[in-house]
Amino acid sequence: MIVDLRSDTVTRPTPGMRAAMANADVGDDVFGEDPTVNALEARVAAMLGKEEGLFVPTGTMANQVAIRCLTEPGDEILLEADAHPFHYEAGAAAVISGVTIRLLQGVRGVLDPDVVRQAVRAPNVHHAPARLFCVENTANRGGGTVIPASHVAALCDVARAAGLSCHLDGARLWNAATVDGPDSGAVARSLLAHAAPFDTVSVCFSKGLGAPVGSMLVGPRALLVRARRFRKMLGGGMRQVGILAEACAYALDAHLPLLGDDHRRARALWSALGERGWAVEGEPASNMVYVRCADAPGVAAQLESRGVRCLALAWDRIRLVTHLQVDDDGVAHALAGFDALAGSAR
Repeated sequence: MIVDLRSDTVTRPTPGMRAAMANADVGDDVFGEDPTVNALEARVAAMLGKEEGLFVPTGTMANQVAIRCLTEPGDEILLEADAHPFHYEAGAAAVISGVTIRLLQGVRGVLDPDVVRQAVRAPNVHHAPARLFCVENTANRGGGTVIPASHVAALCDVARAAGLSCHLDGARLWNAATVDGPDSGAVARSLLAHAAPFDTVSVCFSKGLGAPVGSMLVGPRALLVRARRFRKMLGGGMRQVGILAEACAYALDAHLPLLGDDHRRARALWSALGERGWAVEGEPASNMVYVRCADAPGVAAQLESRGVRCLALAWDRIRLVTHLQVDDDGVAHALAGFDALAGSAR
């Protein structure tokens, strides 16, 4: 048996999703003629309280299109120090938008409003003008931290008072919304609350929701016209892409309600590892468990030899992510793998 806990991006389409994809109604999306894409864009925009949506292949493209729409070359954007657009998007903000990034230190991915307030400098010919404030929720490198909607609103109030636009990297916003309540009504209300303070929001379907491809950028209709052009420039204008959009729609219907199970399993894994003496970081709010250990790459290699795949994010830090295709037996198998190391790497 192999359990893959490296990321929730490793999920594969379920039989039901494959069947839905095979029967998708399609057209040329660049001409605006793919009915399945059009329906998904309208649906997700409404779920997040925005006027319009734009389907893109990846979360990175969604974030970078938003940055390009909301800035001009020479501007500065403010990010929490562990944010995805800085660490995992290949320097795209500098290359595509010509902007500089200013990193602000948070705690487990969460900024204090005063830190944001103090970071915005008065106009000065020596400084790049701050134009955009970005939040990642959930905060991946923070430990899958869920930032409460009320705290996010306070952060955005500070940014807007300083004249900045606001973008939410909500790749795992579905997870954040699920934490606020398990029923569909609570999730719907949470999504709206989390998205409300932002000009633009990106969400991803290929992580916790288990679709093979797909993200969405939502925002004001006029801005999304501009976004569509930048998507084309970046090679994101696809054709009969309704096959992929149908997978995303299926994921919203069938897999969004299951995210609470991923969170439960992450907590169970975290608790059991802690009881075994492993140096686990704070209790997971969503689907990620972080473990501190000496020689994380070596520990990850030993675990893989025992059928447990995980990701060493630093020399002393391992990430374990529960997802659609990790069941209770998978958690038990992962714990057996850690047990087999007999504490030598803790």
